[in-house]
Amino acid sequence: MTRTASLVRKTSETNITLTLALDGTGRADVATGIGFLDHMLTAFARHGLFDLGVQAKGDLHIDFHHTTEDVGIVLGQALATALGEKRGIRRFGQALVPMDEALAEVAVDLSGRPFLAWDVAFAQPKIGAMDTELFEEFFRALAMNGLLTLHMQRRAGHNAHHVAEACFKAAARALRMATEADPRAEGIIPSTKGAL
Repeated sequence: MTRTASLVRKTSETNITLTLALDGTGRADVATGIGFLDHMLTAFARHGLFDLGVQAKGDLHIDFHHTTEDVGIVLGQALATALGEKRGIRRFGQALVPMDEALAEVAVDLSGRPFLAWDVAFAQPKIGAMDTELFEEFFRALAMNGLLTLHMQRRAGHNAHHVAEACFKAAARALRMATEADPRAEGIIPSTKGAL
């Protein structure tokens, strides 16, 4: 079974084309117009071993909010589409990732119940031109549209770049674990309800 998705989202604020292959090699082709977001999505693909393509054009003359949030929306939708019924997956994943002085912890449940628990503080309001508050918006959009429960916590760190990068890498590693096939549960939906 090929676990892939190709989606397009066009609004008056953004135009996004995104492709996702869950069983990839970590290849990324990302151009959002936001350099730091491209850097984070490239790290996300590499550490999740997802093949990810993102081409986004947004109203960056206003700010980076709409583009960042909408990329999160489409990535979440692509994740949900690629997972299908979620048969045979591990469902749960977690990762603790250091990045120099920073340490991020992420836990995920591909439950079908969207929720974000965000406990990540940034010492600086911006990384380059990007507002650090937008990372919460990105991950909320990912969780709501990917239909997953996502807990993210900064355990240590003061450098905003390091904290953000640790968060993206930890999210990727946790999602890689959760989306992987469980060899003991082939064809089984990992829920006593029989559906996720």
